[in-house]
Amino acid sequence: MKNIAIGMSLVVFGTPAVLLGQEVPTGDAVISQIWTEGMERSQTYRLAQVLLDSIGPRLSGSPGQAAAIDWAMSVYEGLGIPVRRERYGTWTGWERGVTHMDLIAPRVRTLEAIMLAWSPGTDGPVEGDVVIVPALSSATDVDAWLPSARGRFVLLSPPEPTCRADQEWEANATAQSFERMKTARDSARQDWFSRFRGPWARGLVERIEQAGAVGIVTSRWSGGWGVNKIFSAQTQQIPTVDVSCEDYGLVYRLTEFSQGPRLRLNAQSRFLGDVPVFNLIGELRGTELPGEYVVLSAHFDSWDGASGATDNGTGTITMMEAMRILKLAYPRPRRTILVGHWGGEEQGLIGSRAFTEDHPEVVEGLQAAFNQDNGTWRVEYIKMQGLSKAGGNFGRWISMVPEEIKQHIELDLPGIPERGGSDHMSFLCHGAPGFRLQSSYPEYRQYTWHTNRDTFDKIVFDDLKNNATLAAMLAYLASEDPERVPRDRRVLPPDAQGRSQTWPECSPARRSAN
Repeated sequence: MKNIAIGMSLVVFGTPAVLLGQEVPTGDAVISQIWTEGMERSQTYRLAQVLLDSIGPRLSGSPGQAAAIDWAMSVYEGLGIPVRRERYGTWTGWERGVTHMDLIAPRVRTLEAIMLAWSPGTDGPVEGDVVIVPALSSATDVDAWLPSARGRFVLLSPPEPTCRADQEWEANATAQSFERMKTARDSARQDWFSRFRGPWARGLVERIEQAGAVGIVTSRWSGGWGVNKIFSAQTQQIPTVDVSCEDYGLVYRLTEFSQGPRLRLNAQSRFLGDVPVFNLIGELRGTELPGEYVVLSAHFDSWDGASGATDNGTGTITMMEAMRILKLAYPRPRRTILVGHWGGEEQGLIGSRAFTEDHPEVVEGLQAAFNQDNGTWRVEYIKMQGLSKAGGNFGRWISMVPEEIKQHIELDLPGIPERGGSDHMSFLCHGAPGFRLQSSYPEYRQYTWHTNRDTFDKIVFDDLKNNATLAAMLAYLASEDPERVPRDRRVLPPDAQGRSQTWPECSPARRSAN
């Protein structure tokens, strides 16, 4: 059995049992059908293979994002589920081409490198020597140094003393060796970032471009073997390329010790102007309470350093599969069930925020929104986000879920509302019941969240079908619940610094990149 935290008290799941004052019902035919369809006839592998292998990453404003929306629409239409695009604004259209970078002196080595999103490309291969930004303490220092960037690649990240994960050091090194490494690393990072703290540092990247640099080279190590975070470029005229921790360290040391490193880069990209961006909304119309809503929620966009598999391909597939299951097992829901595949989450929850602005009737009539957005592994933690009485509904719902699924789940009642994170916040900031179906986070954060390793092979399909089945069951149970989820808010305790906390506020949706 799984212990469920309720503030400082515990509730233990069992079957049959009494949970939160409610007798646990058993033998539900729809739950049984959802289980059979989700766990024994799962389509998660086929859906994920097409989305992640054939279509790939879904950067906002990219052709990949547009192709993914077209594909998902065709899937829903094939299932007989009404589906629509909803335009929420525009974004900078950009298409990635190849990135190829070589060290060509003092020896030859092909580097693991990738252009950052929305980076300009090159006009064919370009070559250049390498320069490190020195310690600069004034505008005069900057002016004196900038001519040395002309015709060169500029290194703009600190080097890592080791690209071996900390957990490997902790497990295998002596304690003294591990501490010496961390001390040296912390000192080197502080020294590096001190170079960019003065007012003279503002606009430095733009000035490097204007000085005639060939390109910017960065490395944002994610703390694990071969893994870097891949975000967006600041440059407008020259390419910005991320290089792996290992290869960046090589180039940095060669430069630092004046051993004549020279790089060759061929980076292709294409800007497409401002392009329309969309949310994708599927719907199973309610038969008794069509003006009340259950929302299955996941963002469709991704960064594009890899395939966007666990951020948020897995959440996308979870909700697509849940809708497929519901169409077969529960085609005439009591309340309207919507699925929202949001755009622009990576730019600040833009798509879901726009949806709540454009559809106040859904916010007003929301029974519950269930959002999934953190990688593979099974759902194991759901908090009530500070809604003090929502645990009564959740207790009834979870009590109906088969033991094989619910044994892993911990409920945090009443919980604390989050301050950011993902698309459930677009509902919660209005006080509407938005919940996150949380999976294990640390490995995801280290290895696949926004990285060059977020690929199909990282998915655990037993857990993915578990999550899709759970989402379908929760949607069914929330739809059928005779009681609305209360919106009472708990009195929030002080934060860790003793400061008063307030309910998170809604920010306006950003409707364009400009």
